[in-house]
Amino acid sequence: MTEEARPLRADARRNRARVLEAAEAVLARDGVAASMRSVAQEAGVGLGTIYRHFPTRETLYEAVLVARMERLIENVPALREAGDAGAAFFGLFTDIVDNATRMRAVADVLADAGIDVKAGMSEVGSAVRSAIEVLLIRAQRKGAVRDDLRMPELLALLGAMCMAAERNQWDAELRDRALGVVFDGCRPHH
Repeated sequence: MTEEARPLRADARRNRARVLEAAEAVLARDGVAASMRSVAQEAGVGLGTIYRHFPTRETLYEAVLVARMERLIENVPALREAGDAGAAFFGLFTDIVDNATRMRAVADVLADAGIDVKAGMSEVGSAVRSAIEVLLIRAQRKGAVRDDLRMPELLALLGAMCMAAERNQWDAELRDRALGVVFDGCRPHH
């Protein structure tokens, strides 16, 4: 039975979560120069603990990407029930764009190692797309988003904004203005 097939003990889950959190912090600080040893020190665990969960640096960083994407959608059930469907939709859109900047360093490490980032993200990527679609449909039904906005256009807008966030290192004010323009285009024109 593989580690993925059997549930982890509570202490192993905590260690794994600490390692992922530490890896994200070390990547943000050190970029592509981040080492497993630095992650172990940041997490307060031994190097063996890291290698037990993640046999290579690339598997660790891929797990960081997946965990970050999973955190994006863990609140979607609550967003589906939120009173303001428009705020829920635009909030998730903003969270995804904000996430893009933080994920860039990890994606760069994986790409430099010759790993297809998209292949490892396919399952969680599908879940993110489904979450976006559910919130889009709900926001459209409530009149907060224009009826003619479909997933292909929405994903193109989202992708463009994520790319801008990754490349431009923009501040919160510029991000808010840029998102405001995009969001105004997504709203119904009465």
